[in-house]
Amino acid sequence: MIELRRYVKEVSQGEHDVVDIARKALASAKSIDKEHAYFNTFADERFIEEANAKPKGRLAGVAISVKDCVCVKGVESTAGSDILRGYKPLFDATAVERVWKQGGMIIGKTSQDEFGFGGFSVNIGKGYRVPKNPFDTNRSCGGSSGGAAGMTRKAEFPHLAIGESTGGSITCPAAFCGVVGFCPTYGRVSRWGLIDYANSLDKIGSMAKNVRDAALLIEVMAGSDPQDSTCSDLPVEQFSTVDGDIKGLRVGIIKEAFGEGVDPAVAESVKNATRELEAKGAIIKEISLPLNAKYGIPTYYLIAMCEASTNLAKYGGMRYGAHEKLEGDFNTYFTKVRTAHFGDEAKRRLMLGTFARMAGYRDAYYLRALKLRSALIDEYKSAFKGVDVLASPTMPMVAPTFDEISKLTPLQNYMADILTVGPNVAGLPHISVPVSPAHRMPVGIQLVADHFKESTLVRTGVNLE
Repeated sequence: MIELRRYVKEVSQGEHDVVDIARKALASAKSIDKEHAYFNTFADERFIEEANAKPKGRLAGVAISVKDCVCVKGVESTAGSDILRGYKPLFDATAVERVWKQGGMIIGKTSQDEFGFGGFSVNIGKGYRVPKNPFDTNRSCGGSSGGAAGMTRKAEFPHLAIGESTGGSITCPAAFCGVVGFCPTYGRVSRWGLIDYANSLDKIGSMAKNVRDAALLIEVMAGSDPQDSTCSDLPVEQFSTVDGDIKGLRVGIIKEAFGEGVDPAVAESVKNATRELEAKGAIIKEISLPLNAKYGIPTYYLIAMCEASTNLAKYGGMRYGAHEKLEGDFNTYFTKVRTAHFGDEAKRRLMLGTFARMAGYRDAYYLRALKLRSALIDEYKSAFKGVDVLASPTMPMVAPTFDEISKLTPLQNYMADILTVGPNVAGLPHISVPVSPAHRMPVGIQLVADHFKESTLVRTGVNLE
């Protein structure tokens, strides 16, 4: 397959029939989708129109798949939920608009856990299909950006994916599908046009077959946005082209990430990768993050569920979301609509979040979790005084089978996120890079850097490819 940057350059010089490539790419994506269920919606008309427009820019002629929770003008955008079925935004999300202005062509909306509620892409909304792992269709492709990761792996045409992460929804599926998943610092990419899960945690990121391509997509999407008050106005570095020299780079191996509950084969694969970094001049040392290991999961889920409960309250069948025949009082109607159109996991998280932010419980749960988040950030900041980047397995296991997932309790499902929630709670940039496989399935190493140090992740990650 042609190297993406070379292809973009040749498209800009008029050396390719972009319309013909687009038609073949669309046909290929639909063929893959039949078996693997990576798309909720295709943007056929828009995709071909953009190809006909002779695209130019840093992504000229590249097919861009967009996670279903990111709005695309005129294309059904539902965050994988039946309650939003039929919603076609009248605008592009800021990230999508910036990609389009640089010649990227939107091919469709990829499948996900409903509103991002899951780590295996099995908590899909009512009426949607479960995406399947590109290496073994009996296994999960990870979540919640499962369709984005699977399509990134299977695409044989120039392709990049826009993903989104709240607690690991970019790096988890990237690890399970053997691709690069890049989650930037919170605030690096505008959230305007993102269908919220948890406002203080959500981040738009990228997936690609290699580190520099994933970084390029982040660069294009990043930058200040007056429509998003949480978006940083710091200048965006050209980190996709940063030098790959890692001599003297200090890499901290997170001690707790290799303990009980982590598949030994996965742990060994990641340790071998850190030895490769050491052979190239990096300085390896062990780092302990006991607070994150103990409190990362409860802190994340309390904050995320409370914010989800607030964000999704508007989908009550009157102003927003699906609606039914108006009858009965408000509570009866509100309950009827949400019961009919939300899936089981969405209902579970909404109930837990609503409970934790009720009068009498808010101080004991939500506010306490916010205080804990500050302590977890402080622990990371302390670690970064002695190292430049932190390393751990992305996930504690390889992609599980659907049968294995069906036997997990809700708590066991949540605990699978134990290695990914920390950097998400802290808003730190992180990336999953494929390393040597285990059990004949992909394994990812997760690299975490200090806020706005995406260049450090690229510099480190390119040495593992």
